[in-house]
Amino acid sequence: MFDLKGHVSVLTGGNGGIGLGMARGLAKSGAGIAIWGRNIDKNARAVAELKSLGAEAMAFQCDVSKEDQIVKAVKETVTYFGRIDSCFANAGIGIAKPTVETTMEDWTRVLDVNLTGVFITFREAAKHMIARGGGGKLIATSSIGSMHGMPRNSSYSATKAGVIAIVRSLAVELGRYNIQANAIIPGWIETDMTVEARAFEKLNKTVIQRTPAHRWGKPGDFEGLAVYLASRESDFQTGTAIPIDGGYTIF
Repeated sequence: MFDLKGHVSVLTGGNGGIGLGMARGLAKSGAGIAIWGRNIDKNARAVAELKSLGAEAMAFQCDVSKEDQIVKAVKETVTYFGRIDSCFANAGIGIAKPTVETTMEDWTRVLDVNLTGVFITFREAAKHMIARGGGGKLIATSSIGSMHGMPRNSSYSATKAGVIAIVRSLAVELGRYNIQANAIIPGWIETDMTVEARAFEKLNKTVIQRTPAHRWGKPGDFEGLAVYLASRESDFQTGTAIPIDGGYTIF
């Protein structure tokens, strides 16, 4: 049912964390994987791991805050693989500061990566999908910050709520081309971005107590949903935002 042989997935920020977790699931299901990331060394390590799982994988250096680099990455991916079937706009950053100390440079940097980057990535992927006759999947990584008040992260939270709005708009606009758009809402996950949070004993204890699964999530927890949302089995699911949070948002 979830055989993705012949399918090609793009993952921005797919060289680590949640992005690499999703890439592993897609690779295990037979998909070809295009990793878009800024760090050449991390890209190479991710590609080597995915190839060890039997996947055809290639990395393309790309900063999603730069429109020209996204356009170039799409062309390079299509040239190498011949197509893009699913596009995971996962790359994201956070600058944790009190709002009164957040500069316009901070604000703009987070928006450029987390929101504008998603918009341009999806725009360019959709152009390709429509041009080749339609059909495709657009999946954005949001955050529980889109649903709950998250202090010291107003810019991050604003962008993560914004990508859900983009997904909903695209779901309506692109449905006639058989292109589905959905979002994933991660909870508290063990990644490089949360190292400091996990080291903060009070926060760590609160997360575990409040999460019905009684643990932090792991990148591997995203493998199955990534495969489902990339596959044709999700053709009737669009415009949704799906939490993977161990139950954090319901408690």
